[in-house]
Order: sequence, then C-alpha cells, then structure tokens
Amino acid sequence: QVQLVESGGGLVQAGGSLRLSCVASGSIFGINDMGWYRQAPGKQRDLVAVVTSGGSTRYVESVTGRFTISRDNAKNAVYLQMNSLKPEDTAVYYCYAGVAPHRDYGYIDYYGQGTQVTVSS
Repeated sequence: QVQLVESGGGLVQAGGSLRLSCVASGSIFGINDMGWYRQAPGKQRDLVAVVTSGGSTRYVESVTGRFTISRDNAKNAVYLQMNSLKPEDTAVYYCYAGVAPHRDYGYIDYYGQGTQVTVSS
C-alpha cells in the first residue's frame, strides 16, 4: 500500500506564491516520475509539471517560468514552487508518483487526495 499526502495549499492574492509538498510512504521499492496535476471546477484534470528520477523536468506552457518542480529522492518527496500566481491557477492540485511497490512489480501511478489552491484577483 502506497500513500501520497500533499500539503501547502491555501488562499493567496494574485502575484503571490505558494509551495506545495507531497510525500510518498508505504511499500516503495522505487519511484520513477513524480509530478503534479490540477483540476479547476468544471474542467478536466491537466498535467502541470513532471520531474523524472534523473531530475529532468517539463511543464505545461501556462506555468513555464512561474512554477518550479523539484524532488528529494531520499524523502520520496516532490515539491511545486508556484510564483506569480494568477486567478486562473485556482484549482485542486494533485501530486502523483510512479511507484514500484516491490522489486518484482512494475511502476504503478498513485495519486494524492488533492490540495486546494485559490488565487484571488
């Protein structure tokens, strides 16, 4: 069993910053990609940023230059530093991790429960 727990969401004014954190725990043999999705009311869940086990990153165009994803492999953690926030960044943010729970298993995507980010204008 693998659990992902997010923290760091909240209410912030436009132009402000927030830092999201997510820690994976449980039966973990290895983790490949980690990242963040977000889902705004009435919209589909979209990928925001990904960081590979080797540290390569990619972002959706709308957050490039404003958001930075990072990870701490020793802590099984992934972070999302969000700067210059805009009202359109308002959404529930979900972390995910591709986890191999055992050496004989492939990687399975696990998701956190979500954390609300609200940006006021």
